[in-house]
Amino acid sequence: MTPEELSLAISACLKDAVTAGEIALAAADIPDSVRVERPKNRDHGDWATNIALQLAKTAGTNPRQLAGLLSARLASIEGVSAVDIAGPGFLNITVDAAAAGALAKAIVEAGPAYGTNTALAGRTVNMEFVSANPTGPLHIGHTRWAALGDSIARVLRASGADVTAEYYINDAGSQMDVFAHSVLSRLHGRGVPEGGYPGEYIADLGHEVLTQHPDIRELTDVAALPVIRGAAYKAQLHDIQQTLAEFGVEFDVFFSEQELHDAGAIADAVARLREQGHVYDDGGAVWLRTTDFGDDKDRVMIRANGEPTYFAADAAYYLSKKDRGFTEKIYLLGADHHGYINRLKAIAAAAGDDPEVNIEVLIGQLVSVNGAKLSKRAGNIIELKDLISWLGKDAVRYSLARFPADSPLTLDPELLKKHSNENPVFYVQYAHARSRGAARNAVAAGVERRVEGEDAFDASLLDHATENELLSHLGSYPSIVAKAAELREPHRVARHLEVIAGAYHRWYDACRIAPLGEEAITDLNRTRLWLNDATSQVLANGLELLGVSAPERM
Repeated sequence: MTPEELSLAISACLKDAVTAGEIALAAADIPDSVRVERPKNRDHGDWATNIALQLAKTAGTNPRQLAGLLSARLASIEGVSAVDIAGPGFLNITVDAAAAGALAKAIVEAGPAYGTNTALAGRTVNMEFVSANPTGPLHIGHTRWAALGDSIARVLRASGADVTAEYYINDAGSQMDVFAHSVLSRLHGRGVPEGGYPGEYIADLGHEVLTQHPDIRELTDVAALPVIRGAAYKAQLHDIQQTLAEFGVEFDVFFSEQELHDAGAIADAVARLREQGHVYDDGGAVWLRTTDFGDDKDRVMIRANGEPTYFAADAAYYLSKKDRGFTEKIYLLGADHHGYINRLKAIAAAAGDDPEVNIEVLIGQLVSVNGAKLSKRAGNIIELKDLISWLGKDAVRYSLARFPADSPLTLDPELLKKHSNENPVFYVQYAHARSRGAARNAVAAGVERRVEGEDAFDASLLDHATENELLSHLGSYPSIVAKAAELREPHRVARHLEVIAGAYHRWYDACRIAPLGEEAITDLNRTRLWLNDATSQVLANGLELLGVSAPERM
């Protein structure tokens, strides 16, 4: 019995009790599925629900009385061995071994779909993250959001949301002119211009420009700069996209800020917000009255000299997301962007959206790596490419995903390179590899999940204590995924995978899948192979949500 099946069963019991006149509830008051969770103390049962406490007031009854009515009906459900009422009205439910063990077969049959849910179905989400300036390579400052942003997008999709991962290219403004001047200076053998970009990558970009435009050094600086700006920008953006791909991070859209300017979207945004009554003129400048929506001061959109501000571009970009049909916009920003929260929410409110519903701003704290070396190619930064080469994509991604975004983080390379249980990513990946090795050994010994075309599975045989523990954690996985999506916290998936890995290792040490020596193959062997493969599937599904590989061998 899966948690989902138990949830539906409780809902059905409620509906039956209403139909029988035992509970005074309207049909609309009864949820289609009821939340069930693992009790903190497993002596209290396999699953627990507080549905009686939730509905008692509406039903005009005492929570324990409502729990008592439900308890009697639940106890009669096939697979439920006991129902106890605890505290003010909690229901603790114990399922029999056969019902618990059936989960193993259900997981294998569900395959990659196990753990997915529809909690966020119908939600259309635009999630913007990384969005590094295309003036240099990705570095350690971008690493955390690359890993976390991609994993958040994956858990949201696993919960039914329609997610567009978007990279906002800051390719407008003075930094692009400084970038072009830096490449031009290097092409002519000059020093780094004041405020310019150092690093050998500028020379590399110069070679790229020279390859495409061999006569570029014969042009005047005025004529060369726009050519250099365009070519070097494309080359650097390509480098960023390659690095992201190497890191396993995929974006659906790369959105150009310059295109906003070229399309007249800035002026359009000002006009639309003025129609809403939130724009005013003062001192020759154009302002958005963001203080009406909780910002600490009003924001300039168009300077007195006629130049738009970055804030104006932010407003135009938000309206673009709204116009493209995204009802929810998630922004993932760095630790130095706390001031952006109120102003972005103010833009949403000024645009007629609900800032508590239609926009969400997540702030990530800094990450550092002990012993990391500054990039010779990029100058005074630690490149993401170098981290991947040094520690490996899986180690970096998993380590970044297993902590909340709002906690400062220092990675320990010596730990991440260890092939031992101390290394969390190795611990989880090894559990998967071990389960695949166990399956290969079992099949080699003649153990198969099917015999003569029929599934060889007897759930009641999975009655060992370690099997009960392992099944318990496998059964909790879908609710962990749903909670990770709801709270934007993929670290919940990582930590649960570690729990599953530990339970699997204990089970593997206690229960054999393949028979010893000349022992006959029994249904116990075959049923344990189902449980082994169910564990493989859940570990693989979870690692996929974190953008980490599930190796067959290690």
